[in-house]
Amino acid sequence: MEINEQITKQITETAYLTKENTKRYRPILRFFFEENEKMNYFLYKEDIYEEFVGKEHFENYTLEQAESDLASLVEWKNLIPIQDTERAYSVEEFKHKKYRYQLSEYSIEIERLILRLENLHIEGSSLEPTLIERMKEQIEKAEIIAGKPSQEVYGWWEELNENFKRLNEKYKDYIRSFYNIKMEEVAQSTQFIVRKSDLVRYLKQFIKILQDNSYQIEEKLSHISSQIEQIILDKVLEEQRRTIRIDALEEEFPKEQMRQRNRGKWDNLKRWFIGSANRQSEVVAINEKTSEIIRKITRIANQIAESKGNISSRKAEYKKIAEMFCATSSLEEAHKLSSLVFGMVNTRHTKGNFVRQTDSINSNMLEEEPFEIEIKPRIRGYKDKVERVLIQDKTEAKKKRIEEYMKQREQERQEFEQYIQNGKIEIGNLPKIKSNVRKMILKLIGRANQSEMKETKTEDGRIVKLVYPEDKKRCTLHCDDGDLEMPAFILEIEEK
Repeated sequence: MEINEQITKQITETAYLTKENTKRYRPILRFFFEENEKMNYFLYKEDIYEEFVGKEHFENYTLEQAESDLASLVEWKNLIPIQDTERAYSVEEFKHKKYRYQLSEYSIEIERLILRLENLHIEGSSLEPTLIERMKEQIEKAEIIAGKPSQEVYGWWEELNENFKRLNEKYKDYIRSFYNIKMEEVAQSTQFIVRKSDLVRYLKQFIKILQDNSYQIEEKLSHISSQIEQIILDKVLEEQRRTIRIDALEEEFPKEQMRQRNRGKWDNLKRWFIGSANRQSEVVAINEKTSEIIRKITRIANQIAESKGNISSRKAEYKKIAEMFCATSSLEEAHKLSSLVFGMVNTRHTKGNFVRQTDSINSNMLEEEPFEIEIKPRIRGYKDKVERVLIQDKTEAKKKRIEEYMKQREQERQEFEQYIQNGKIEIGNLPKIKSNVRKMILKLIGRANQSEMKETKTEDGRIVKLVYPEDKKRCTLHCDDGDLEMPAFILEIEEK
């Protein structure tokens, strides 16, 4: 496939389907399309205003809005404006450029497509066996038609492709509609059993006609020489070139593109009936799918018949059980019969890793120790109940904890103060100290070492300066929880 500018360019003509005021644009273009079908090709803004004013989505519609909507559609190339100079009775009217509007060719095809999409659920799909018969007759004339004039060959070509297109679309739509049906709804339909035989007969008839004619078509297509094919395609191309389109007078006839398109149509027709080395023919696929449909219809009918038969037999069983209960002489005897017919009522079987008192497989259930199992509902949004906890007043406890903490910090501060001699602490001259004092000293050393000025502050705001030892002298700091070898730092502490 060749990707060119024509394929990749945006189609501005479809913009009116998704714009903000599409509820006005679509009715306007539909009105243009309906009038175009009546051969009323030109409309004025007054015609649009008179047609839609007061209707839904056009409650407060004005002539200026109609002109604005038409201008938007002209901008998207949905309408072709033509200045109406015949109705200009003055120079002023001529300057105001009164237009009449015509639907563009793109818009006509877009509206036709939309109309078809809107009626998809209304148009039923069906198989047409006569199409295959007509195609067989046409293909049998291929060698004869090759010697006819190009105009006659072109008519034969158009009719053959139209029949092939209809056949292809009809059978695909029919099979797709069958697979789109919900099987549950079909099974519940009271008319299904009644119409089942007619439907199966209809499908079998289609398969029979398809098989009878497709094999003949396949044989005939296989014997058509490439020379005959080329003669037909050349004459079709010649007639297509002669067909003059008024709206494309200045355009050059795309000869090579049309030749490839015609060749593709003929090759697709052959593959449809003959197949290829890597792919089976479409005729074989139709036979398989139609046979599958017949099998499904038959299976559904059998299921419906079996279900009705089961219901009737269950009724007889219930009647017999009711007679047995009526024959019992006491309530105790009826309870025994109920246990045999219905079993234990509301029985639940629970599986899990339970701790048993014995590993014996012969232990009776009544001999086992009872245990409880908490069962939670399996529903969305379930949450375990949260026990409410009352808020307790812990003011006194907090106060007591704070006092203890402050007392402890004061004690640590006093212990730290006793090691300050002449405003400094020399690590190398310290006696054995407690672990909490060691932590305080190391904390001050670490914080001061991270500072550019090698300074930090104590908790009471005094400045502590870290002095490195000369000649990288080291010492041993003795603590009650061990000894620490470290540089012989000196901490100079500012007086209070």
